[in-house]
Amino acid sequence: MIAVRWAPSPTGRIHIGNARPALLNWFYARRNGGRYVLRMDDTDLARSTREFADGIEVDLAWLGVRSDLLVRQSERTALYDAARDRLIAAGRLYPCYETEDELDRRRKRARAMGKPPIYDRAALKLTDEDRARLEAEGRKPHWRFKLDGRPVQFEDLIKGSQTVNTASMSDPVLVREDGSYLYTLPSVVDDIDLGITHVIRGEDHVSNTGTQIEIFEALGGTVPTFAHHNLLTDAEGQGFSKRLGSQSITDFREAGYEPLAIAIMATLTGTSLSVEPYASLEDIAARLDFSMISHGPARFDPAELDTLNARLLHAMSYEQVLPRLAAVGLDNEALWLALRDNLVKFDDIVQWAMLVRGPVEPVVAEEDREFLATARELLPPEPWTDQTWGEWTNALKGATSRKGKPLFLPLRLALTGRHDGPELKSLLPLVGRKACLDRLP
Repeated sequence: MIAVRWAPSPTGRIHIGNARPALLNWFYARRNGGRYVLRMDDTDLARSTREFADGIEVDLAWLGVRSDLLVRQSERTALYDAARDRLIAAGRLYPCYETEDELDRRRKRARAMGKPPIYDRAALKLTDEDRARLEAEGRKPHWRFKLDGRPVQFEDLIKGSQTVNTASMSDPVLVREDGSYLYTLPSVVDDIDLGITHVIRGEDHVSNTGTQIEIFEALGGTVPTFAHHNLLTDAEGQGFSKRLGSQSITDFREAGYEPLAIAIMATLTGTSLSVEPYASLEDIAARLDFSMISHGPARFDPAELDTLNARLLHAMSYEQVLPRLAAVGLDNEALWLALRDNLVKFDDIVQWAMLVRGPVEPVVAEEDREFLATARELLPPEPWTDQTWGEWTNALKGATSRKGKPLFLPLRLALTGRHDGPELKSLLPLVGRKACLDRLP
């Protein structure tokens, strides 16, 4: 079975850039009948919190994404310890005692000599006596993975054939001085243990892939298939970041956007699939293929989000929104059909409904008073239908010789107090004859 994972760090709220891989993984799992794993990368005990982890689950659920399995790395340390010990025994993980200042000086010296600033593997030359002496001084080792130093090739489902030469890289630190793990080792161990078949993530991880493939091989695990997608940026081309306070999914939810609009913008921006209303996430999953993902950047445009959000609302049936309408006391099908085309966000309907329920402050120009008095006299008797507006304005046209804007605008301003708004053909029966008489001078 195909198995994918999305692995956020619960160190803050997820933003729309994080939502991109979360959804692309879910789409791939749904499209292929696979399993979706939510893995909390919470090994950074200083910054990870349960509150942020719970918030991630809430945000995913709001977007319509539910995982088949939830795991927390903080609860899986025994697996990482066992993998660490295996790599030490195999001679692939070795202790290093340099301080950060010492490493920084070496990097600067290498640059000054025109050499790449990679780790020189000095720790491999230490004898048992050297290590004992350093530990007696109070130094504790960090542990590096010994790379093969070779071209690592893999076939990327989005970017095609890729080669990462680990000979140009420093042996990565997998274990800190305090014994805690950096991202790389737990990630590989979990992918092996959970049977992850496809790793779908941002293209900023391509350079990590060579190292991770070597660790997969060193642990005897099956190397998954990789797919590195383009990153979502803001309108100026800057990346989103939790640390920089980029607008979070929670912010979008609280601002009243539709979850499907956020999902569409997060995933279809920067693809050849149109950013337009879709019926559901499943509809997108059935259509979106990795071949449609551009190799260029994907820019998020807030104005495009507003337009998309409005289009989604305009296409919603009364049945789709009935629970939400009932929650604000507006569960009236005719009202929804009359007002929905004017909504940008759902909550806008409360303000638009005031055109029906009042209060409305009529706007009446002095030069229109005689015309509006005639309109009052010619107001048809009830019952009213969507034909009433046409019958009334045709009668006014004949009686006053007005037509076009001079005919329609004074009526709109008197009945609604606004220059814009829903079609009066649909609005008039909802307002009713008595309210219309009250608003006409």
